[in-house]
Amino acid sequence: MPQVATPGAVDPDLDTLSSDELDRLDLGVIGLDPVGRILVFNDAASALSGLSREAVLGRNYFREVAPGTNTPGFFGRFLSGHRRGAFDENFEFVFGRMPQPLRARVRLQSGQAHGWLTIQPLESLGVGAPREAVMAAIDSRFRAEPVDPGLCEREPIHIPGSIQPNAVMLAADVGSLTVVAHSTNAGEILPAGEPLPAGRPLAAVLPLPFVDLIRARLASGTLSDGRTVRRTLRLDGGTPYHAVAHAHAGRVIVELERAPDNPDDFAEARQTDTELAVARLRAAETLAGAARIAALEIRALTGFESVLVYRFDAEWNGEAIAEDKDSDWGRSLFGLRFPASDIPAQARALYTKAKSRFVIDRDSVPVPLVASAEAGNAPVDLTFAQHRTLSPIHLEYQRNLGVNGSMSVSIMVENRLWGLMIGHHRRPHYVAPETRAAATVLTDAFAMRVQEIEARSLWAERQAHLDTEGRLVRELTRADDFVSALTAGPVTILDLFGATGAGIVTGERVTLIGRAPPEAAVRAIAAWLRERPGNEAGALSAEVDAGSAQERASRQRPGAASDRSAIGNGSSFASSAFTADFPAAAAYREIASGILAVAVGEARENLLLWFRPEVPSTVTWGGDPRKPVLAGSGPVAVLPRRSFERWVEERTGFAAPWAPWQVSLAESLAEAVEGVVLRQRRKIDELTGLLAEKEKLLIQKDILTREIDHRVKNSLQIVSSFLQMQRRQIADADARQAFSDTSARVMSVARVHDSLYQAERIEEVDLGQTIESLCKDLAGIAGDGHAVDLTAESGLMVPYRKAVALSLIATELVTNAFKYGTNRPGEGRVEVTVSAAGPGVQLRVCDDGGGLPDGWENRPRGTGLGMKLIRAMLDQINARLEVANTPGACFTVTTT
Repeated sequence: MPQVATPGAVDPDLDTLSSDELDRLDLGVIGLDPVGRILVFNDAASALSGLSREAVLGRNYFREVAPGTNTPGFFGRFLSGHRRGAFDENFEFVFGRMPQPLRARVRLQSGQAHGWLTIQPLESLGVGAPREAVMAAIDSRFRAEPVDPGLCEREPIHIPGSIQPNAVMLAADVGSLTVVAHSTNAGEILPAGEPLPAGRPLAAVLPLPFVDLIRARLASGTLSDGRTVRRTLRLDGGTPYHAVAHAHAGRVIVELERAPDNPDDFAEARQTDTELAVARLRAAETLAGAARIAALEIRALTGFESVLVYRFDAEWNGEAIAEDKDSDWGRSLFGLRFPASDIPAQARALYTKAKSRFVIDRDSVPVPLVASAEAGNAPVDLTFAQHRTLSPIHLEYQRNLGVNGSMSVSIMVENRLWGLMIGHHRRPHYVAPETRAAATVLTDAFAMRVQEIEARSLWAERQAHLDTEGRLVRELTRADDFVSALTAGPVTILDLFGATGAGIVTGERVTLIGRAPPEAAVRAIAAWLRERPGNEAGALSAEVDAGSAQERASRQRPGAASDRSAIGNGSSFASSAFTADFPAAAAYREIASGILAVAVGEARENLLLWFRPEVPSTVTWGGDPRKPVLAGSGPVAVLPRRSFERWVEERTGFAAPWAPWQVSLAESLAEAVEGVVLRQRRKIDELTGLLAEKEKLLIQKDILTREIDHRVKNSLQIVSSFLQMQRRQIADADARQAFSDTSARVMSVARVHDSLYQAERIEEVDLGQTIESLCKDLAGIAGDGHAVDLTAESGLMVPYRKAVALSLIATELVTNAFKYGTNRPGEGRVEVTVSAAGPGVQLRVCDDGGGLPDGWENRPRGTGLGMKLIRAMLDQINARLEVANTPGACFTVTTT
């Protein structure tokens, strides 16, 4: 290798030198045509690059031989100079892909036949401490012991202390906007001879309008939490730079990278490209279709050789669900699974906050950050920095995968990390800022389409289940036995959640439908569920917490179920690998590898259970996920795995997983059972108590009413006796008869109350018994020689009101028969019949006299008090009166 030259050496006139003379130079000399194809390659250039002249002649230096130079800061300068027709540029550049990383002075100049690129070595950088640490750890890999994978998760990747070399970084105090740290290459953006930025106001380094914009955004609170301000600035004599600023952890971070003079030099994406790609995404109807389109469109935008759509599962294992790649890419990753340890927790946390990360050259030499003396050694938090360097462990992982340039853009669905859009390139690969932004926008569009597709599918499935649950709840409201309502109707709990078996445990009673374990096994399961601590694993909620149960599961064996929780405050337990939770279930894993259980009520005596069968399957991993994590050495805590060969795992004892919304719906059904049935039973108990109390009150009321009837009867009898006494003291015959009639009427009402007092039911009267007692009283009042022949149907019960009316009518008719219906004065015999007549009753009173006179039916109706009373009573009970001579007068009253 040529000697390292001293800085500032003067290049000779290359156009005048022969090939031999060029080979004798200590400078690497490369002649290039206008598009960058190599025409001249001297011995020094061969020694520096490790490539022979024959291997590179005719190839594009920037894109094929040294693709790390394919950036606006190197190739962009070359193209811009050729467009101007003359150029002569000097700058420092660090080559990361030489046999060893090399800091060199680069000169680009015009020649007579072609352009010249010279490389003057300044400093051999070696492989660097991070790289050395990784390689040293790999050398001892087979001597390493398995370690806790949590070590990798504790790597502080958000404070690497360096950035990628294609950018310059300034960090200013958020209050004073004084530069407190900067990347060591900050001199690139400053005029020659100007001091480095540390300790200077930000406005002394960057244009004042841009700094004022930062200050205004800080004042409005719109420059934190990943929000940025972006502008194109002209620095160092008018050179364009893309500037991106954000605020985080008390610092304003400004990242600057040289912008292409011409957007076509580095294939910047156009707005129309993005709009057309989004339109094609919107047309996709399925998740698989949308993923295929997203991979294809983003690869077309960014130029990566391979683009993957990488989706996380419930345990944070990843799967490549779509892939678009060059035909000569080689190994396909489509359909392969990758264990959660490949992307540890703290990396996922960064992906959730900072959405995109582009790496031009895996082997580039990081640019350190240096702090001002006043700022001390406090590290700068680069969580949201776009050009933050990656972990050496991650870079080694990429090396093992055969990847150099890379991209990862977070796919955020409903504010959670759903997956990643991953770009891979076998050589260093630069993507222009506008294209990076377009790829991020297109990834966001894919995320929204994922949300739409998944939400639509989930909505349809949930609606069907909600309808089924609604029908079950309606059955519950009409049933006395909730078990029967849920297991024996036209719709059962087996119609929920795609289960093949279900059951209800109420105490020791077990009711099963479909394909379920035996009753004894279900009792054992119920006992195990009831005995589990209330919050051993936390209640499963409607949304799975990506940072809790899933994190724990990611440390278990690959594929282990994470949707498990004890019946506790959440009253639910769900598992898709039940044999791992309850080993006794292995005996019936074919029908119950998955279980969902919810408790009805806090006592847990009643359980609703659903069972899913084992679904034997194979999972194809990118390498054996069971291999232990190995310790590194030095600053490298753990080693990334090196094998990505297809490894097939045969999975048994697993069922289809339960969705969180299914668990939530099962819990709501349990609440309905608790609320509609069990509470209804408690209400029945309460009503039973109230009914018993009311029965006591009714008994008391009955006793009181009977006592009142008894006293009313006695009072009416006293009134009747007073009337009889008064009658005997009156000489006038008509007055005596009036007192006698009034006494009889009072006595008839008294007999009704007497019957009520003696009856079993106080609201109805035995009509036959009442009329019988009444007729005896009337015969006694009429005197010796008068008699009543009674025929009464037993047990003929009528309401109190109707009994009073019929008793008064009978009193009038019998009294009239004694007075007018006999052929022998002082003697008379009356026949009284009481019987049922359809829905009503019939009262018949007939005398043994000569009957009514001829033509009686044409005479005016009676106008005496007795007939007025009879008509009033008939109207009151909606009855009719029929009169006939048989041969005596016969009166028939019929009620309806």
